[in-house]
Amino acid sequence: MGDIIALVLPFFGLILIGYISGRITHQPAGALGWLNFFVIYVTLPSLFFKLVSRTPIEELTRIDFIAAALAATYAIFLVVFLIGRLIRKNSIADCTIQALAGAYGNIGYMGPGLALLAFGEAAAVPVALIFCFENAAHFIAAPALMAFAGGDERPRGRVALDVLKKIAYHPFIIATAVGFLAAGLHFEPPVALQRLIDYLAQAAAPCALFAMGVTLALRPLKRIPAEIGYIVPIKLVAHPVLVYVVLGFVGNFDPLWIYTAVLLASLPTATNVFVIGQQYGVWQERASATILITTVLSVLSVSGLLYAITNGILPPDLFP
Repeated sequence: MGDIIALVLPFFGLILIGYISGRITHQPAGALGWLNFFVIYVTLPSLFFKLVSRTPIEELTRIDFIAAALAATYAIFLVVFLIGRLIRKNSIADCTIQALAGAYGNIGYMGPGLALLAFGEAAAVPVALIFCFENAAHFIAAPALMAFAGGDERPRGRVALDVLKKIAYHPFIIATAVGFLAAGLHFEPPVALQRLIDYLAQAAAPCALFAMGVTLALRPLKRIPAEIGYIVPIKLVAHPVLVYVVLGFVGNFDPLWIYTAVLLASLPTATNVFVIGQQYGVWQERASATILITTVLSVLSVSGLLYAITNGILPPDLFP
């Protein structure tokens, strides 16, 4: 257990430091802008490029792994959406944000750093694949459902073009695509450029986690929504369990890839869910509360998952 504490304490400690800093310094939200830019457009893309470009190209084309992980995530999305729509009688727009809260984990800011700390650089490929394809799916699902709900009054062609731009121009996806190309061409950056990429990649996790903590501090918990009662256990428990079962059933994947996918599925709700809710003026405060509560509780749930993995409690293949 000491090894797990040593692993997660620095990780979640950075979030806590950011949170405390945000609460006591009273800086405006705009003060975080340049750090967020540095994380999103510089450090994390450098990390994704570095890790993907060093991977054999055949490992980057596992369509079966991508399809299985996406199927599990969107089964969770559908379950939360239907609970909100059929049982709680919420609007389609509200159900969309609730479904994202249950299925969209913090795989950008938290995923790479934690997976690499836990499993080493071999986890880079499944992290990159899950991140790129899940984000692309979320970028498609949210505006499509909002347009169907009437929350986006733009012409459908304009909405579709906007979705394609978000996918094509996302810095993480661009960096991963360039990494694919470099891997395919066996490209080796010059020493000076490689050192710069390494420095930037090393800054990715600390800066991202600190920025995440500050962001949570700037969105204080005002009320606990009733939907928390089912979204939290679905996100932190049901989602990783389903990913584990589906990947075990679908194919003979490397155990490290399965564990990486399960770890990413166990992460708390992504801060992007609040951003999407804010964009459409839907479920904003409750999305913020969901992010904060799942992040706090994930300290225990993620630690428990890592303990189960490292101590052999969770077998590498559910269907040997």
